[in-house]
Amino acid sequence: MSQIPNLDNSPLNLKFLREQSQRELVNILNNIRGKKCLVIDPKLSGSLSLIIKSTILKENGADLRHLSAEPVDIDCTKVVYLVRSEFSLMRFICSHIHNDTSKGLQREYYVYFVPRREVVCEKVLEEEKVHNLMTIGEYPLYMVPLDEDVLSFELDLANKECLVDGNTSSLWHIAKAIHKLESSFGVIPYVRAKGKASVRVADILNRMQAEEPVNTSDMVMPGINTLILIDREVDMVTPMCSQLTYEGLLDEFLHINNGAVELDPSIMGAQQEGKKIKVPLNSSDKLFKEIRDLNFEVVAQVLRQKATSMKQDYTEMTTTNQTVSELKDFVKKLNSLPEMTRHINLAQHLSTFTSKQSFLSRLDMEQTLIEAQSYDICFDYIEESIHKQEPLVSVLRLLILFSITNSGLPKRNFDHLRRELLHSYGFEHIAMLNNLEKAGLLKKQENKSNWLTIKRTLQLVVEDTDTANPNDIAYVFSGYAPLSIRLVQQAVRSGWRPMEEILKLLPGPHSETKRGGFSSSPSFDTLHGASAAVDRVADGRRSLVLVVFIGGVTFAEISALRFLSAQETMAYDLIIGTTKIVSGNTLIETYMEKLA
Repeated sequence: MSQIPNLDNSPLNLKFLREQSQRELVNILNNIRGKKCLVIDPKLSGSLSLIIKSTILKENGADLRHLSAEPVDIDCTKVVYLVRSEFSLMRFICSHIHNDTSKGLQREYYVYFVPRREVVCEKVLEEEKVHNLMTIGEYPLYMVPLDEDVLSFELDLANKECLVDGNTSSLWHIAKAIHKLESSFGVIPYVRAKGKASVRVADILNRMQAEEPVNTSDMVMPGINTLILIDREVDMVTPMCSQLTYEGLLDEFLHINNGAVELDPSIMGAQQEGKKIKVPLNSSDKLFKEIRDLNFEVVAQVLRQKATSMKQDYTEMTTTNQTVSELKDFVKKLNSLPEMTRHINLAQHLSTFTSKQSFLSRLDMEQTLIEAQSYDICFDYIEESIHKQEPLVSVLRLLILFSITNSGLPKRNFDHLRRELLHSYGFEHIAMLNNLEKAGLLKKQENKSNWLTIKRTLQLVVEDTDTANPNDIAYVFSGYAPLSIRLVQQAVRSGWRPMEEILKLLPGPHSETKRGGFSSSPSFDTLHGASAAVDRVADGRRSLVLVVFIGGVTFAEISALRFLSAQETMAYDLIIGTTKIVSGNTLIETYMEKLA
């Protein structure tokens, strides 16, 4: 199965965006005549695999290599570098060119920055005296469709850069990506933002529209009716909880990267050991599309039912005379057997983690932390986990949950746990703890926590959640409704105004803007489930809301948004934009720093 996702059923024409990105890259290659070596920044190769097949690049005369410190050893006179604007990558390129020069190799060099060139990188090339030996350009890849309803801006470090480093360049990138969407689908008339970074992106977007206006004269209705921007900082509780959807758990334990997981062949039932195999996970796989957003408790049941049904069909086939039409239906069902086998193997592997007592007791502790009413029990559990030297990232997830729901820890407890962590895991982690403190994720308590008010008002804890037949988004965490998605739910129902008081209790400012050009659009303030019939674009489809997470979104939150979008009372289709898909683990890892 192709790793490139099928976008035919996307509520927005993402296929057009992907084809545009393909054309731009092919044009770059075609403008450099003859055989060339395309040296790709390894971090970009995953994004490119979702845009274009490597065979197309090869058909356009490109020999593919990954950029590393090793010189480019290939019989080729033209070398094309496709890289992010990063200081360390410039050093590699310079050393390659110096190496070629010392060997007397004469080559043409091309450097294409993704998505745009930066002065600091060009300065390195000038200082190393290689700038005049190369042609410099840009490949404006600002976003990558991960699936039919998910766009990624591929900004791994946006959360840490904004909260710790004070580097807000990613915000310009996000605004530029949204503005590119607007140039294809029209100006988005309504914008709601919550959080410092989100409000800033909304401002940059307005400035871009003023400086490079999108022509709306020939558009009857915008493709996207509303943009909702949310900072990850507004809700750091959700990513610290263990995701309990099928796709969420796959990410927690196996780490989904660019729409695929890499596994030992034995997990997938293969006999031979050796090289890891890549298993694509996107909506091109019909069974995965059906089960990805279910609570994992239900997945085994669904797979069992499907296997039983197939077994019955097989029995009927072998014991009764079948018509040609019935045979055809049976063969069609057999075609889904590889998908069935794949997900039975994956689910079986996941259950080796989820059935462990340590996992179940952790879930209980997360629930206790969210309830925020048993301080001493939580403190003792975390202290014991540190002494047992549980994986550091797992301990930090609990500690961050503890800190956020209590608005920090009393100084004595904060100092004690910090000291215990450093003794247990090593003093090299001091820089990371400082980063987490600077980001406000681990902090000393300065004022009373307002978490109980937030939890109660937004109904974040839902008792007796039915995971098999859910009626609330809380099913994705078996009883906890993600705060971020509750905010989206409220924004879609009635806008920010009725919830002003609760928004003030959450980090960062909020804003609401109505932008020019489409006075005939349904107003977002009057949006209720009952108005579903009104909020449709000309061809009968539902209007579209783009929800953008600055700092990352989890698969469980995406599942919760899909659940909302599938409700009959919902007047809108939802599409998700994110700087990166994250889990608690990958989010914390961005704060880790190696001390020299």
